[in-house]
Amino acid sequence: MFLNFLKDFAAKKIVKRNLAGEKSQPLDGKIETVGILIDESVFLKKDALIDALVAAGIREEYIRILAYRERIRKSDVFNYPVFSHADLNWSGLVEKSEIQAFDKVKFDLLINYFDTEKTPLMLVAQQSAAAFKVGFASVDKRLNHFMIDTTVDEHQVFTDELIRYLKILNKL
Repeated sequence: MFLNFLKDFAAKKIVKRNLAGEKSQPLDGKIETVGILIDESVFLKKDALIDALVAAGIREEYIRILAYRERIRKSDVFNYPVFSHADLNWSGLVEKSEIQAFDKVKFDLLINYFDTEKTPLMLVAQQSAAAFKVGFASVDKRLNHFMIDTTVDEHQVFTDELIRYLKILNKL
């Protein structure tokens, strides 16, 4: 318990330092590649989220998912990368190669689909090389470029608002 607190403290320090000096760059062109960082401890309807993006015109093969779970059992099998708090090292960085690869991909759009500030999720979202980050208004305002004021359970409202504003910005 105390050791997890130390990991969390180190990771929060990194996130806070990096968010203070982050500069946003304008998004050029249409959105083609999408990354989704999702908290599966709270929200399990990722397929509905993907279906809404596909219906908006984004090709399914250009959508990548990274999921966070509080606990991962050895018997669990996933067809997408999953990480947990245990994947943080003592210096507050993520050790898993799948997560590092996800962070290095230059997505046109990163959807941070979590509405509570969990350190591992914030760390991965902040370190992402995505050009445009979208998330919930209840999370730190410096983490996302665009925020939607709703809850995780209302995925239809979130996707409708996201698609509406992306069309207004002429990105879809």
